[in-house]
Amino acid sequence: MIDTEKDNRTRVEKAVLVGVQYPDDTPELAREHLEELAELVRTLGIEPLELVVVRLRQVQVQYLIGPGKAEEVLARARELGADCLVFDEPLSPSHQRNWERFAKMCVIDREEVILDIFAERAWTREAVLQVELARLRYSLPRLTRAWTHLSRQRGGGSTNRGEGETQIENDRRLLKRRISVLEEELAVVRRQRATGRKERRRQGLLQGAIVGYTNVGKSSLLRALSGADILVRDQLFATLDPTTRRIELGHHLPMLLTDTVGFVRKLPHSLVEAFKSTLEEAVLADFLLLVLDVSSPALEEQWETTHEVLRELGAENKRILTIFNKLDRLDPVADAVLLARLRGLFPEDSIYLSTRTGEGMAELRARLAELAGGRRRICRVLLPPTRADLRSLAFSRGSVLSEEYDEQGNLELVFSLEAGGIGPFEPFMMEGAGG
Repeated sequence: MIDTEKDNRTRVEKAVLVGVQYPDDTPELAREHLEELAELVRTLGIEPLELVVVRLRQVQVQYLIGPGKAEEVLARARELGADCLVFDEPLSPSHQRNWERFAKMCVIDREEVILDIFAERAWTREAVLQVELARLRYSLPRLTRAWTHLSRQRGGGSTNRGEGETQIENDRRLLKRRISVLEEELAVVRRQRATGRKERRRQGLLQGAIVGYTNVGKSSLLRALSGADILVRDQLFATLDPTTRRIELGHHLPMLLTDTVGFVRKLPHSLVEAFKSTLEEAVLADFLLLVLDVSSPALEEQWETTHEVLRELGAENKRILTIFNKLDRLDPVADAVLLARLRGLFPEDSIYLSTRTGEGMAELRARLAELAGGRRRICRVLLPPTRADLRSLAFSRGSVLSEEYDEQGNLELVFSLEAGGIGPFEPFMMEGAGG
């Protein structure tokens, strides 16, 4: 393994953020992306000193932007006392090397920022493995880096040994070997997760996944619906691991609901790939709850970003129920025009709610109950006295409508149950049962 404990790279604290406006982009869009990057950077404890937008026709070979603009950006960064430049666009390894030789300071891009946020927030074994894999793949072509914006990180990373090309080649081989080990370990974790899914499927319960932009209140929604003690923080990427809870909707209508990792604009493909097993919850779910922050000025772009990630995962054709959260942040009178516009722009069956005040939660529960009820069958079975276990199963997993014993002690039981859970009862079905 590379000895990261001897890492003495410089920690940075202040940054100038650089965005690019291409010919098809508007100044407002480029600024929005930079403001989101500023929020990401603050999450790492780095202070964004200034946001700089550079108009660019095409990517330049040496510095991504033209050499004249590069001089201007560097001069402004030095004037402000910055010790880091953060680009909103992906930097190739050569761009990064050229910039660091030119600027003599740390130069990173949005992908590295997101990777380091994920590294700080990963706690479970699966998340740690996924983040380390993504970071090593990113670091592999950047082994000569001499800067860091975090003083210490868990997992693999780049090195600063400075002992010549031979040492770099040795480190590259070690990184490749570590990547192979991580891929094998993640394959085991994925098999374990698949076994867990199979067991949940065996229960015959409707399964949903909560998806959406980071920090829109997905975990808050799951906690409000389940009553479970789930981590909720007002910060980007507060949770990386999927959390599944059983939701009781009344009338014996349970379902399983999973909170997934949040999306973000320009989500690095390395992370999409690394977190495939986590995001598979969205692909394999029966339906999706797509959560949006109704108070966000970038709401429409967040909608597009979420759908783009769902398309990449192959989950865009799922049954989707759109939920606008944080309704308490709007004024019913002052924001009436905005709400009317949203209701005309987004799906008619969208639900507007606040997990903080509880407004709209009853409507959501009723809608979920409709989804769960639509998958249920009315079953009529005749159970022998020896199958009291099936009676208990009907009560625990379904809604019993009637039960009556005959003279021989057989039980005629009528109940509703998820269609996928009727298997154990099929040998005892009476004529005309099911519906």
